[in-house]
Amino acid sequence: MFSLKLRMLQPLHSSCCNFKRNFTHKNLLELSDRGFFQSIFPDTAAPRIKQLFTKSSQSIYAGFDPTADSLHVGNLLVIMGLLHCQRAGHKPIALVGGATGLIGDPSGRKTERNQLGQSVIETNLQAIEGQLRRVFKNHEDCLWDTRNNKSQLAPLTIVNNAEWYANLNLIDFIANMGRHFRMGSMLSRSSVQTRLESEDGMSFTEFTYQIFQAYDWLHLLRKHNCCFQMGGSDQMGNLMTGHELISRVERNREVFGLTLPIVTNEEGDKFGKSAGNAVWLDESKTSPFALYQFFLRMPDSEVEKLLKLFTFIPLAEVDQLMREHAKEPEKRKAQTLLAEDVTLLVHGEHGLKQAERVTNALYKGNVDGLAELNYEEIKQTFQGATVVDLLTEPGMSILQLAMKAKCFPTESDAVRIISAGGFYINQKRVQNIAEVITTGIHILRNGVSLLRVGKRNFYIVRWQ
Repeated sequence: MFSLKLRMLQPLHSSCCNFKRNFTHKNLLELSDRGFFQSIFPDTAAPRIKQLFTKSSQSIYAGFDPTADSLHVGNLLVIMGLLHCQRAGHKPIALVGGATGLIGDPSGRKTERNQLGQSVIETNLQAIEGQLRRVFKNHEDCLWDTRNNKSQLAPLTIVNNAEWYANLNLIDFIANMGRHFRMGSMLSRSSVQTRLESEDGMSFTEFTYQIFQAYDWLHLLRKHNCCFQMGGSDQMGNLMTGHELISRVERNREVFGLTLPIVTNEEGDKFGKSAGNAVWLDESKTSPFALYQFFLRMPDSEVEKLLKLFTFIPLAEVDQLMREHAKEPEKRKAQTLLAEDVTLLVHGEHGLKQAERVTNALYKGNVDGLAELNYEEIKQTFQGATVVDLLTEPGMSILQLAMKAKCFPTESDAVRIISAGGFYINQKRVQNIAEVITTGIHILRNGVSLLRVGKRNFYIVRWQ
């Protein structure tokens, strides 16, 4: 593993140039070549947008509602969009929805969200804000070469829309703002139409969501001169409502929407949410190793698209990398680089090192990698594993350990499976049931043993 400084200055693969020094062009519309933007609004505004981007620094915002205590990789593309804004010399703004999170965005949903309490919202807000700051810091520390990019990155601005709604009078808001919204336009939004046609219908609460998101944009325009909003393609209706409000209230101001594709896997499931199991950005929910493996296991048919969307590698470098990958696909060079860069962005150098240590321990027989992890790291890495606390006893055999850790329902099952080679200690197959447990071999120097039955049943033994 390269040190952080070497990682910034040297290519990870001998064939790749030093893409860490590359910046994003001020005209962000060039990201369309990476498949980054699905559409712009208004759809005839490309020449004007290009003129604004290249003329001066622009403020661009994206919103994140606190529906959970962590963002997931499905949110990562929007974060990448804000990072590209920053790399291009523009000003990124992340809006966390302390107010709109209480309402619930109906976009892309078939049923209404469960209402969250204020205390839950506050907890989620703190967690999401912390994640956003960490990702931006990891980007600056690990993926941005300040010595070769003389211009400083504009700091990320995080705003909470609860701040401006807290003192708004409801009657005044409806009287002054409500008159600028047209029911026909609001009812025509696809997010509304889909829900109105469903069995459950749509509540008035959800119907008002687009009003509040529209007002958010107006507020940011007035306070931060924010003329651009970025969001997933499912946000187009909300973007249009905001554009319409501003065109009526601030007649001399121009604002524009940029939508990003909703990334899906080969089965058409939303990225990172297949089978209902989200891949989270919080390491306590999805470990750095699990995040690394998620991207490392991407099929060849998907990896080029994801390199363009989730890394900052120039397109020429991606093309070159894919040509090399095609020659030796079994080496998974493209997937490895994708996994490294995403893990580095989300979890920093420490997280990447941890992911690589565990990968080496699990798949390359390097037990030292497991020994370097502390108990919490092992627990995070093998989420769902059974945790057992045991006292060390002189002369304890492998069979006794397996039974004390409750790896098998009966001793006869244990004897049969262990003897057949289906039992592992610290990723090493053991077959002699009478072998004595030894410190340094079976018990790692971190005081932990990792037991495995078959391919996926893990048990973590913490020795007392």
